[in-house]
Amino acid sequence: MNESVEEAIQYAKKYLEDILSFFGLNTDVYATNDDEVIQLNVPSTHLNGFLIGQGGENMRSMQYLISTALKNNNYAHIRVNVDIADYKKQRADRLREKAQTWVEKVKTTKEPLALEPMNAADRRVIHQLAVDNGLTSESVGEGRDRHIVLAIEK
Repeated sequence: MNESVEEAIQYAKKYLEDILSFFGLNTDVYATNDDEVIQLNVPSTHLNGFLIGQGGENMRSMQYLISTALKNNNYAHIRVNVDIADYKKQRADRLREKAQTWVEKVKTTKEPLALEPMNAADRRVIHQLAVDNGLTSESVGEGRDRHIVLAIEK
């Protein structure tokens, strides 16, 4: 890793640790970098529910704060992913399992299938699953109504 990437990772790690200490949680954040994204993992604690928030809202807010702080301090790497107690990883695994039935339905019926609206991270999981299963996927709609349509490749 070049120095600026390492500096950005250390800055993001310290920023998140400072946020956590504000809530009385003194813990070490595990930080890595992959595909231009700084990955910050917080170990499981008694504050998991609070830190994750409903549907991961608090976690996404922390990501936004850290990303904005990196941007405001002129770091090149500003994409940040915060995961608390492997919540996102487990959620993605559950989503993949659920999506497998959607993939099978599209393959069986040969008809496009519009999924329920979901956040960008969940849509990324579905797009990748579609590619892995030889389907096409397209995000349609705006804002909270943005959803994926799965279809057979033409």
